[in-house]
Amino acid sequence: MRVYIVGGFLRDQLLGVTPKDRDYVVVGSTPAEMQANGFIPIGQDFPVFLHPKTKDEYALARTERKTGQGYKGFTFYTSAEVTLEQDLLRRDFTINAIAQEINLEGEMIGPLIDPCGGQKDLEQQVIRHVSNAFNEDPLRILRLARFMARLDNFNIHPSTLDLVQQMVHDGELKYLVAERVWQELSRGLLEKNPSKMLDVLMQTDASSYIFPKGLEEIHHLNLTKEYVDRGVTHNPDLQIQIAYFLSQIDEYALEEWTAQWKIPTELRNFANAFHHFYKILPKLNVQAKEVLQLFNTVDVWRKPDRLEKIFAAAHLIGFQVEKWQLALQAASSIDAGLIAKNLQTKDGLEIQSAIASSRLQAIAACW
Repeated sequence: MRVYIVGGFLRDQLLGVTPKDRDYVVVGSTPAEMQANGFIPIGQDFPVFLHPKTKDEYALARTERKTGQGYKGFTFYTSAEVTLEQDLLRRDFTINAIAQEINLEGEMIGPLIDPCGGQKDLEQQVIRHVSNAFNEDPLRILRLARFMARLDNFNIHPSTLDLVQQMVHDGELKYLVAERVWQELSRGLLEKNPSKMLDVLMQTDASSYIFPKGLEEIHHLNLTKEYVDRGVTHNPDLQIQIAYFLSQIDEYALEEWTAQWKIPTELRNFANAFHHFYKILPKLNVQAKEVLQLFNTVDVWRKPDRLEKIFAAAHLIGFQVEKWQLALQAASSIDAGLIAKNLQTKDGLEIQSAIASSRLQAIAACW
């Protein structure tokens, strides 16, 4: 049994970037031996184990064969006979197919093992697929886009670009699982240059599957790219990034897209709230009643922090929000509880109307 660290840790180390995740491959072992050594099995589709002390993940070396459509359409083969090289050849990009052995103390020993030329591609700043088995998993298209957002000055190898475009044209993206798409997109929106992810999706025609309706229009796309890059530079927050990503489309496209890709509820709600604010901001002569309506729409009375965050996100992309902040302070100064107490003999609708009227007068006074 021999253990190797593989993939992103070595890639980042070679790039001079502080490595984060550690992925391990075990060669020459079996599930029974792993468990006998205290490793805890967690994999359902193929044998993956948690180290008994560090809780890092260790996967048995494996090969795979495409047997169906989509992310789960693979049959995996693991045995003590599967070699490290065979395992590396099933990986996505050459820069992720580098390995180095570690000893019992977890120290890296021996030379880098690089059967696919990953080090050369790192030097030449190229992202290149390992083999044509790449086209068996359409999620790798989004991984390609995400890596382009992360790695400065890298280019896609022409053969990889051709392969990805063919995958898109063959309809492979229709087999993507929503949760996996969202996982890649959400990570990509927080990478160093998220606009590059959007560029790759456009360049490969994957945007026709992944983007919400209306985003491919050039003016909308350019503004979106500007916003997500500015956002991640100044305040890398996923709520704000997804709000920027969906800011240029109409509300129907936003609802459809967030439902399609199963965007988490709180992120969806924030994007909706930002969208309402973003659409009213450029209007001239906004009336106090429209301000109150917006406050009600974004549920500011129960979630004032959400609107403050929306203000901050709008300010970051060049909008003046001071007037809106003053209006919020004025409306929030109204004591709804006191009004309800004074009108306790009235029905609920009359009380609500009185509260709304007081808030409207407070907004109008400073607007």
